[in-house]
Amino acid sequence: MIKTWNLTKEFTTTVAVKDLDLTVEKGQIYGFLGPNGAGKTTTIMMILGLEKPSSGTIEVFGRTLEKDYFPIKRKIGVVSENQYLYEDVTAWEYLNFFGRLYEVEDREKKVKAFLERVKLYHRRNERLAGYSHGMRQKISIARALLHDPELIILDEPQNGLDPYGIREVRDIIKEENLKGKTILISSHILSEIENTCNRVAILNKGRLVAEGPMDIVKMKAQENATLILELENLTDKLKQSIALEPYVKDCICEGDKLIITVDRKEDYRAKIARLVSEQGGLLVGMQTKAVSLEEAFMKITESNLQQLIKEGTA
Repeated sequence: MIKTWNLTKEFTTTVAVKDLDLTVEKGQIYGFLGPNGAGKTTTIMMILGLEKPSSGTIEVFGRTLEKDYFPIKRKIGVVSENQYLYEDVTAWEYLNFFGRLYEVEDREKKVKAFLERVKLYHRRNERLAGYSHGMRQKISIARALLHDPELIILDEPQNGLDPYGIREVRDIIKEENLKGKTILISSHILSEIENTCNRVAILNKGRLVAEGPMDIVKMKAQENATLILELENLTDKLKQSIALEPYVKDCICEGDKLIITVDRKEDYRAKIARLVSEQGGLLVGMQTKAVSLEEAFMKITESNLQQLIKEGTA
């Protein structure tokens, strides 16, 4: 659905995006992450044809914007980070205008359905100038989905929403994906990215520093793995035997649990289970402590920044 090769955007005093290779497959919910100034919005603007790349190639639906700009744009729904609405019109008039623009069939029926979906139908006849930031965000989402686009690009879609609004938008994203829509989301609300996306890319200083399935990206951010063992018959001898294993870096006892830090060279769970049995212990449960996307994000971006400083390019 989206593919870039060596995508670069240079401004007078800075390089906003550098040699970006990105692939968003059909049917994915793709998280596009990075600190402020990482180049996310600039990349989205280039994908939409609103910024011209300094170099590199962009394809959307397998075609370049230079060749098929308008047919491609009609298949995309966009919510930008900053909303610019026609404040002198009502929500009903605003969505109907875009419905006519995109030649939406059964336009008024669909406008009504989307207003109900974002819980604003009862305020359909109010001018947008009186809408709160969160309400404007919801209207923008309704407008982006009204013409049934195949690709949906959302730049901070939950910005300014209360917890109820955040959940509503999350549900809409998942519903649209179940219909076969491909969704690219840029957001600073990492918990929402973790709850909705199945693949993520992380930019820092305009460069791609991590990309892949959510679980793989989180795993790569960890130098070690933490295993939590719940045991019966936990003895000092059993704890010492585990602690002396060459792959075990740390072993802490908390009640009937052992919290073990191991390296990531291989999966050691079977070896540990066997060792527990040999030492007369009973393994009741074992789980791997998962790192959150927020923890992975901080680790990856901080590590990359230190590398850039070392290279003198930060």
